[in-house]
Amino acid sequence: MSGDAGPEEVLDGLSRHARKLVAELAGPVRRVRLRSGETVLEVEWHDPVRSAPAPRAEADPVPAPRVEAATVTDRPAVRAPVVGTFYRSPEPSAPPFVAVGDVVRPGQVIGIVEAMKLMNEVTAGQAGRVVEVLVEDGKPVEYDQPLIALEPLTGRDG
Repeated sequence: MSGDAGPEEVLDGLSRHARKLVAELAGPVRRVRLRSGETVLEVEWHDPVRSAPAPRAEADPVPAPRVEAATVTDRPAVRAPVVGTFYRSPEPSAPPFVAVGDVVRPGQVIGIVEAMKLMNEVTAGQAGRVVEVLVEDGKPVEYDQPLIALEPLTGRDG
């Protein structure tokens, strides 16, 4: 990050670095702090272990899709990289990144999870056809929660 960059550019760069760092780390991440000169980006979210107990999920009336998610354990799924709010499109008026029937490739963006005002792109880890969207747009998600169910591609899907 150059000394000529303004605060917004520095913050954007730090945000990109934070997303990359979180994506590369194994396991849940609770806090990320990056500094460039006087600009500091610090992101902290709830401990996914404490926020994911089964009894609480059953008592919460909102996550009906979580029950469906448990039925797709035999299928690959794109999972939430952090705790936050899931968005299917880059902005409210835009079409969703993917829809049922779409073919996704590894690294393709399928959604965004907002955590502490940081937008984290959610990317597919493998190729597949979207068979089910498991979380509604704008709903809270937990770390490692399945978001999109995939059907592995066969040779004819190419």
